[in-house]
Amino acid sequence: MKRSEPDKPQERTRLSRDRVLSAAVAVADTGGLGSLTIRSLAQQLGVKPMSVYYHVANKDEILDGIVDFVFSQIELPSATGDWRAEIQRRAVSARQVLRRHSWAIALMESRTTPGPATLRHHDAVIATLRAAGFSRAMTAHAYALLDAYVYGFAVQEAALPFEGPETVGSVAEPIMEHFAAGDYPHLVEMATEYYLKPGYDFGDEFEFGLNLILDGLTPSLPGGAD
Repeated sequence: MKRSEPDKPQERTRLSRDRVLSAAVAVADTGGLGSLTIRSLAQQLGVKPMSVYYHVANKDEILDGIVDFVFSQIELPSATGDWRAEIQRRAVSARQVLRRHSWAIALMESRTTPGPATLRHHDAVIATLRAAGFSRAMTAHAYALLDAYVYGFAVQEAALPFEGPETVGSVAEPIMEHFAAGDYPHLVEMATEYYLKPGYDFGDEFEFGLNLILDGLTPSLPGGAD
């Protein structure tokens, strides 16, 4: 019987750290963060588990790398542009990226060894707020508030039991059928007269809330509402 041979050096050279991390993102996208192990990563790459260790030392290094990968996909705001438009663009981009990689939400601010894309991202947001005229304290407040909103909305959106506005009815109507007559009148009114009406999209709530936050921050700038 032919013996199984270890990975050859030339086979290992086909791997790179970037390829390993891209595969790790693919595994997490498919099965969630809990599915990401050295073994599942090796299977995704089509190599033996030991081959992975040539490029990443351990699971923590993988997590650091894939968080940095996610940050690298979010559009950076520019300190030379209109602060509101730039911060809004960054927030919209972050939401879109987190919809593709919802497993990353809980990890975004958890790493103690952030990568270059993560640091570049934070620096760009701070630079944009500071260039707009926000004080150091207000920059800290604004950044915390914006991230709490973006990440929180992403968590809520990822947990919704429906996919897009066209599926809201198919989820909500069977739930409402279990209500006895007169139960939860305000909930029923909102569902029948608003949420289930054609054109309603929960995703539209993101821009509405974001604009409220930006409106609330504006008076803190020198010149008030300018």
